[in-house]
Amino acid sequence: MRAVESAGDLRTTLFVVASKSGGTIEIQAFEHYFWDRVLALHQGDVGRTGAQFVAITDPATRLGQLAEEKRYRKVFVNPADIGGRYSALSYFGLVPAALLGVDIAAVIDGAVQISIGSSSLLPAEDIAGLKLGAALGTEFGRGRDKMTLVTDPEIETLGSWIEQLVAESTGKEGKGIVPVDLEPLGSPEVYGPDRVFVRTILGAGTGDASLTAGVAALERAGFPVIRLTMPRREDVGREFFRWELATAIAGSVMGVNPFDEPNVTEAKLATGALLAVHQQQGKLPQAEGVVLLADADTIRRHVLSAGSGDYVALCSYFLRGEGRDRLLTQIRVLAREKTRTATTLGYGPRFLHSTGQLHKGGANNGVFVQLIADVEHDLEIPGQAYTFGVLRDAQALGDLQVLRRRGRRAIRIHLGGDIEGGLQRLLAILSA
Repeated sequence: MRAVESAGDLRTTLFVVASKSGGTIEIQAFEHYFWDRVLALHQGDVGRTGAQFVAITDPATRLGQLAEEKRYRKVFVNPADIGGRYSALSYFGLVPAALLGVDIAAVIDGAVQISIGSSSLLPAEDIAGLKLGAALGTEFGRGRDKMTLVTDPEIETLGSWIEQLVAESTGKEGKGIVPVDLEPLGSPEVYGPDRVFVRTILGAGTGDASLTAGVAALERAGFPVIRLTMPRREDVGREFFRWELATAIAGSVMGVNPFDEPNVTEAKLATGALLAVHQQQGKLPQAEGVVLLADADTIRRHVLSAGSGDYVALCSYFLRGEGRDRLLTQIRVLAREKTRTATTLGYGPRFLHSTGQLHKGGANNGVFVQLIADVEHDLEIPGQAYTFGVLRDAQALGDLQVLRRRGRRAIRIHLGGDIEGGLQRLLAILSA
């Protein structure tokens, strides 16, 4: 929050408040905070303050009502029948893209063209999304459920969106395709037989040379590789449609409904219950079995317990940063080399809306490492009896409680006040 505040002048900032349900707890907290800050700058002038806010939401939500009451500049009402993870080509994706200067006409045109190319009148082999989805579903049936994304650096952030789409759509009923995003590419011997690689190239050439060579080596070693080409950045709309169709097809092949998320609410309910305890007692309950970095043997034993068919999930509840990303990536690589299992990395509470469904509803093949730390520079949430730090901690604890209730293998490690130092210590523990 402080970083956002210091990045520019709040008087000239447009705030996009986006929530499909209109009740997402983090979005509500952000809105309360920045509304209060901007309102104070405008000396209580609601009209001038509201002119700096727009909302994106479904019909008849509390957010839509709030936006009308506060005289927001604009309320974009999205069609209610578009699921959140399938909404990239709706207002939820297009409004922020337009504000960033993206040529959304080109994005939509690409999606339209590939949708025409996916007509039921065409042979199945000519439908890109169908081929991708059928391939992923087939490989899942063969035990290759770790879909590893290998994407050219210029478009690697596409993987974050694919991760949510695939994990939340297929991770249920004890099944699930595990998207592995931003895991550094290794040599064939560090991978288990549960991998399928999806190589996405930007442009007409062969893409990033080192990635292309690495994937070729994996293919020679017998790993299945799916190759996709994105001609230009503006063709991202094509990829949105391709992957949305592919995910629906893969879910059908797997025998799961790709359009529901039956376990997402569990962590939300747990968070709400914990915040109620905080309101009554003035503090959150203590989590059971918190591990400190001094307990190296317990940490090492937990991570190295990952075996064939498993994956190690790093669930980090602290502010993301370049140095922290680098250390966590080193930990991922080390865990993979030690166990020959896939690794994932998520920052909470974001990943609760992304891979959280897979973690709770998918197969019981995750080895979860929840990383927490002391709150850095806490802030009050206007109108609430708890702070942003308390909200974060409640979400982390609620996540842990649901994982354990579902019999998942989960450990909670407290890094203390020095997050970088704690991550370095964790790396040393796993290196021993």
